[in-house]
Amino acid sequence: MTSSSKPTAEPEKQDAKSVFNKKVIIKGAFWFALITVATIAAVFFYNNTGDTVKALSHISYKYIAICFVMLFVDLMLGSWRNHIYIRKLSPGVSHWVSFRANVANMFMGAVTPAHGGAGPAQIFVYTSNGVTFIDSFAISLINMGATLIFMPLAGFVAIMLMDTTEVGSMVPAMLRYGFSFFLLFLLAFLLAFWKPLWIGSIIKKIANGLSSIFPKKKEKLAKWADNSFQSISKYQQTCSVIIRKNPFLFPLSLLITTLLYLNKYCLQWVILLGLGVSANLVQVISIQILIQFMIYFAPTPGGSGFAEGFIATLFGKIVPAALIPIFTLLQRSFLLFFPALVGAYVVISLLRKQTVKQG
Repeated sequence: MTSSSKPTAEPEKQDAKSVFNKKVIIKGAFWFALITVATIAAVFFYNNTGDTVKALSHISYKYIAICFVMLFVDLMLGSWRNHIYIRKLSPGVSHWVSFRANVANMFMGAVTPAHGGAGPAQIFVYTSNGVTFIDSFAISLINMGATLIFMPLAGFVAIMLMDTTEVGSMVPAMLRYGFSFFLLFLLAFLLAFWKPLWIGSIIKKIANGLSSIFPKKKEKLAKWADNSFQSISKYQQTCSVIIRKNPFLFPLSLLITTLLYLNKYCLQWVILLGLGVSANLVQVISIQILIQFMIYFAPTPGGSGFAEGFIATLFGKIVPAALIPIFTLLQRSFLLFFPALVGAYVVISLLRKQTVKQG
């Protein structure tokens, strides 16, 4: 199926542009950098045994080189997860566009709370390269569904394989937090997909309830409810058409999502090998799944502060104190900082083009 009609979802396009703008990016990048630097500095000071700097000289650069290869694999898998749909919907769009959309997604996810700007950034890159807004949004929604399905399943597997004595008493609280958010969003996703009329009715009831509290905003709330209802119905129909005409794509997306996250988890194990730490691979993966649960919907840009704190705390059970600061920095660098830097270049380039067009 190839979509050639012009996108008609103007309100949603404006929502994407409202996130993908210079002021939001600068503010988010500032808070992301500030919180990250402060937290990593705290980790360095708290775990400073006098051997931290000395430990740097013992890093095996062979393993660090492997980490860069795995980083490249991570970026390629992330882009292919989108491109398997793009090549069906817009055959003329190259894989390079999907690569840029993916890294822009990662950058905006890093500088906005709870990954709020990730989807709009990806959509903006695609629409800037000729993909319709409806198709771009549908792809983002379908792959979000794949993530929402994968993460709780990964959590269940982690519980079965995990030795809880290695991670302490924080595990139950982290699992409750993670499963609550992921299952809530998964339920909302499934209802929006299979029962859009239910969601639309709920939104209208919420709008009516708020109108009685804020009567002056009744008209705006009614408009918001109507737009939301129409959007949910429209994207549900679009997603249904995509999945019905290409039934193998969603299972393939789930497979790529699984490989994507396994590569991320194993990358941390390779970092530990590079630091001379012989850790149990299953334990490393299980701990990272828990951390992912905690930071995915964190209220800070890119989960900054939360991520560094949980990495230092949980991996501190299996990593020597002198190596915790270095491991925390390397882990965040390969999983977020390096991809975000590539994404920043893409985003800045797009903003420059946008400025030139407006000028």
